[in-house]
Amino acid sequence: MRKIFYIATLVVLSGCATQRFYPKPLEPAAIADTYEARTLNDPALHRFIEANLNRKLPAWPPETWDLNTLTLAGFYYSPELDVARAKWGTARAKTITAAQRPNPALQLPFQYNANPRNGASPWTFGFGLAIPIETAGKRGYRMGQATHMSDAARFNIGNAAWQLRSRLRIQLLNLHAATRRADLFRQQIEVQRQIVAMLEKRLAVGAAAASEVNQQRILLIQHAAGLANAEKQARDARAQAATIIGVPVRELENVRIAVDDFERIYPDIPARDAQRSAMLNRSDLLGALSQYEASQAALRLQIANQYPDITLGPGYSWDAGANKIAFGVSGISLPLLNQNQGPIAEATASRAEAEANVKALQAQAINETARALVNYQASLRSLQQSEDLLAAQQRQLSALQKSFRSGETDRLALTLARQAAYANLLVRQDVLAQVQQALGQLEDAMQRPLSAASIPAIPLKEHQHAD
Repeated sequence: MRKIFYIATLVVLSGCATQRFYPKPLEPAAIADTYEARTLNDPALHRFIEANLNRKLPAWPPETWDLNTLTLAGFYYSPELDVARAKWGTARAKTITAAQRPNPALQLPFQYNANPRNGASPWTFGFGLAIPIETAGKRGYRMGQATHMSDAARFNIGNAAWQLRSRLRIQLLNLHAATRRADLFRQQIEVQRQIVAMLEKRLAVGAAAASEVNQQRILLIQHAAGLANAEKQARDARAQAATIIGVPVRELENVRIAVDDFERIYPDIPARDAQRSAMLNRSDLLGALSQYEASQAALRLQIANQYPDITLGPGYSWDAGANKIAFGVSGISLPLLNQNQGPIAEATASRAEAEANVKALQAQAINETARALVNYQASLRSLQQSEDLLAAQQRQLSALQKSFRSGETDRLALTLARQAAYANLLVRQDVLAQVQQALGQLEDAMQRPLSAASIPAIPLKEHQHAD
């Protein structure tokens, strides 16, 4: 009998499934090598982009990358998104923990009686189970809390993804603006050289003052400095974009990037639609709502904890030759000193905090949307003023060209007018960058691209030359 009991015990214990620990060391040098090996030509990246675009690309790698394809590359490589995904994995693992039922405990009573009755066995041994039973639906509330926290972590991935797109858009806009400024500076420098050459010829024959020539030479140096600064900004924007995507800087050095999105404006953006998009699309707000629901489940769990759990204890023992079968109930805590008021109060306060956080984020979304719309309308007015000024200057330049052809105006006056036009084109380029920055702020407030919001866009007028 005793041998059978011990064998049964060993079988039960050995049958329990266990997991082993496998070390996973991290080598900083290997991690750095892996990062440096990343490329935009990766076949796995190709499959990822086509799967998310739901269409085949005409060529790989693309001849021209745009905001959408570079954003998808960021989704594939970004370390920040990897962190957000890992946090979601941790939250999902907690749902497994929350769903676990408490294991029964094996009891092995064993006693030896030092002075047994005559003829009685001195030994007592047996086995029993302590089976815990949760009451009042605690497991369901615990699972609900973990599930809502997992949802919040999943929405955090969406928020991190949008932040990646937003930062990438800013850098691509900086690259576009710096490239356009560099082009204008190159044209301006060419015109400025013509002005300096003409004035130097006049100075040589005594038809111009040295101070006038020096002033134009200083302007030429300033334009060259502006060109160098614009080229530096373009290089820095490419490097920043590569960092955001999660690839080495060299991968974006010679990549052609489409800037069509920065050549359009949206003249009519309904405020009500923008605010509604912010309410429905912002991942941070959706995540806060999930956290609120998790706090609701946590409060329900603490209220349920007012009711004690019980432990059933069926068992068998052989006591000095007597066979005994037990049916016990234990582990019932008596709510005499407290009725779980403290944890209930904490859970209630946590729910109020989560509610306040939702309302604060909602107010933030509304205010950010309204402020972005105001800034955008103001930037559109500035753009219109810049366009009016360029139109007036273009008319003046056309009149000077006619006068030059008729001999009424000399070449220097015409070239100086062209130089002034380039200065206004640079101002217009800055205003265009402000318009696109305001559009980016509005998209951030809604966490949705305007191109996906069914709002018609119009192309901008082209003013690249002052001829």
